[in-house]
Amino acid sequence: MLRGIDVSAYQSSSYDTDGLSFVFVKATEGRSYVNPKLSAQTKRARDAGLVVGFYHFLWPGNLTAQADYFLKKAPEKAGDILAVDWETTGDGTHASNAEKDRFIRILREKRPDNRVVLYCNRHYWLNVDTTSYAGDGLWIADYVTAGKPRIQAKWRFHQYTDDPLDKNVANFSSKAALRDWAEDA
Repeated sequence: MLRGIDVSAYQSSSYDTDGLSFVFVKATEGRSYVNPKLSAQTKRARDAGLVVGFYHFLWPGNLTAQADYFLKKAPEKAGDILAVDWETTGDGTHASNAEKDRFIRILREKRPDNRVVLYCNRHYWLNVDTTSYAGDGLWIADYVTAGKPRIQAKWRFHQYTDDPLDKNVANFSSKAALRDWAEDA
């Protein structure tokens, strides 16, 4: 299992990269929020030679506008991974299954050189999701032993804790295998 983290404005731009193979950086949310540390956090990952991913926190509605906003803010580089963060919003709503699926498809259409994955927690995957569509792979949040999420589906990334920050593992044999997968979109 490869080790990685995900970061947002809540984390430092000089996070520790020792022992990491990948990092996901929050880029955007909805149609108006951009992570103010996006550039610095991305530079940190690239300088360390990590595989880099960017995620968008999905809100219901205006899917094309949200996708365009995300893609305008997330750096465009072949081999980077794009992720859709599908969970409950601050106002207690969430994008529907159809909206989640369409958003993933829009990203795949507009950025064919990038893998697109779905991030959601175990509850969403088991109880909210009705399509099992995760684009190029599932990034599952389940706070249990690293690499042992309590789901039956094939997963690519597992967020197993948020203490003291979001830590993840990737189900690849090596960083080179992860990079090859990411670059073979």
